[in-house]
Amino acid sequence: MPFKVALISTGGTIEKTYDELHGVLHNRLSVLDAILASLELDGVEITRVPLMNKDSLDMNEADHALIADRTLALCADHDGVVIVHGTDRLTVTGERIHARMQATGGCSKAVVLTGAMRPYELRRTDSVQNLTEALCAVQILPPGVYASMHNRVLAFPGVRKDYQRMAFVKD
Repeated sequence: MPFKVALISTGGTIEKTYDELHGVLHNRLSVLDAILASLELDGVEITRVPLMNKDSLDMNEADHALIADRTLALCADHDGVVIVHGTDRLTVTGERIHARMQATGGCSKAVVLTGAMRPYELRRTDSVQNLTEALCAVQILPPGVYASMHNRVLAFPGVRKDYQRMAFVKD
């Protein structure tokens, strides 16, 4: 039986594409299907859940609540959940999901949040590595909420983005 993963996409740097007309990166189209097509995912069945396509700096409390609600709902029918998220507010969403899981006991699966510091379209992107690591981590981690990026997995609560090191750290 395949390991069933719900893959929620919310946008963030990982999904930014170049707007030639204005010379900027925007969240307009999802690139996750292209990334997934390049990976060997034997034994994994992915259900894509395109929830929104926002830079996380543009997210509000309603967005974080929506992501948490959808995550808990998807836990019922999946073996794990991976959330592709912008890195600036990833920890807000992670803390929200962790608090809800603790309060309700509504999800006994691993939930892994990931993103990228550099968009998929850039030559030096970290998006493929981070998504691959998250898809592997969700299969082996015990129930809980985690951030997975740059060869590190950190458990919530207490995860934060260190802007000087451009890495996630645990308090």
